[in-house]
Amino acid sequence: MAEKEQGNLIVRILLLCIVWYLVSSSNNVVGKTLLNEFPYPMTVTMVQLLSITVYSSPMLRWMGVRKRSDISWGYYKKIILPLAFGKFISSVFSHVSIWRVPVSYAHTVKATMPLFTVVLARVIFGEKQTTKVYISLVPIIMGVAIATITELSFDMLGLVAALVATCGFSLQNIFSKKVLTDTGLHHLRLLHLLGYLALIMFTPFWIFTEGYSILNDKLVLVRRDPSDTAMLLILDGFLNWLQNFIAFTILNYVTPLTYAVANATKRISVITISLLLLRNPITLTNVVGMFLAVIGVLGYNKAKYDANQLKKKAALIPLSSVMSGKPLAFPTGNGTAIPIYASPYEVHPLQVPPFHPAYVFNHLNANRGGPYPRMHEGVTGVSRENHKSVSQTNILRDVQNGDISSSVNVNGDISNGHVNRSYGRIDSL
Repeated sequence: MAEKEQGNLIVRILLLCIVWYLVSSSNNVVGKTLLNEFPYPMTVTMVQLLSITVYSSPMLRWMGVRKRSDISWGYYKKIILPLAFGKFISSVFSHVSIWRVPVSYAHTVKATMPLFTVVLARVIFGEKQTTKVYISLVPIIMGVAIATITELSFDMLGLVAALVATCGFSLQNIFSKKVLTDTGLHHLRLLHLLGYLALIMFTPFWIFTEGYSILNDKLVLVRRDPSDTAMLLILDGFLNWLQNFIAFTILNYVTPLTYAVANATKRISVITISLLLLRNPITLTNVVGMFLAVIGVLGYNKAKYDANQLKKKAALIPLSSVMSGKPLAFPTGNGTAIPIYASPYEVHPLQVPPFHPAYVFNHLNANRGGPYPRMHEGVTGVSRENHKSVSQTNILRDVQNGDISSSVNVNGDISNGHVNRSYGRIDSL
């Protein structure tokens, strides 16, 4: 049953990705067509934010998604508001990039998202990657470099805007997942919240910048029919909302790193469809650079999969294979210490790392016998299970956090019940 559910989830994610790719490609083609004659990227962004706010409300009510959970003002200031700010800035720079350079080149540059994700995960969370992951980033960088050098319609502002947008979206993906985990907020509610906050925050700024410029632009009504411009704005806003709707749904199912890989793979369809529909001029070397970046993304995906498999295998290492010189055990009267979770005839050192389940197991066994080994007719409960003679021993043991110290020089037979022992607290284990 679990395997069937897992299979259904994988199919659902794959279908969502396919629809996401088609909607995103259409959105980029419409956006490029719009911005060619309506060069106001901030206005396009504001229409998209308005669309998110307007379309999300009835959808959330229809789906029965609960309203916002109780989020403290401190969390708003620390996480939510910066996320809304980042969403606006990233969207604006994304529109600047497809306005200034061809869609195919802009999305080739945005294929560097795995690079930004790896770097940001390292800087923010100190997360290290395997050597294979780092090597897989090389073809991505090389592909983008080749595409940049051979791009016939290259524009520096377009390149910088694409890089800034990619970095912003990487940060947004990482911290959106954090908000979903921290607050239990529904992913579509978070999308609505971020769109609403960004719209409120930047409306005054837009009015005094592009809003004022549009009013004074006498050619805005000449370059394209106003009704056509309005229709393109509405269509672009709807497609962007639908794209975000699907993207946040996918992000809710997968990790930020997996989402980054899926997002980078989406560039394949966007680049291909834009080349077929917009027919911007390209060279063979330019195409090689684009596909080299795509191959790098696929290699990165495989490297991350292998790294995750290694982590899973490492988590399954049995406790008995972890050895050290500091045991977790009760001391016996003859100067030895028998591990609680080992056979009483085995006296060998075991170590478990901090907060390992063995600590819990050790503590539970300690509670059964009380905080100290109890005496019964002159013999401890621990030594009563051992009926083997032990030769003269001189041992000094210190069990971490237990303050157990036993320094004994004794000849004896434990089965006789003659015990000479010295030990401290063991209930703290």
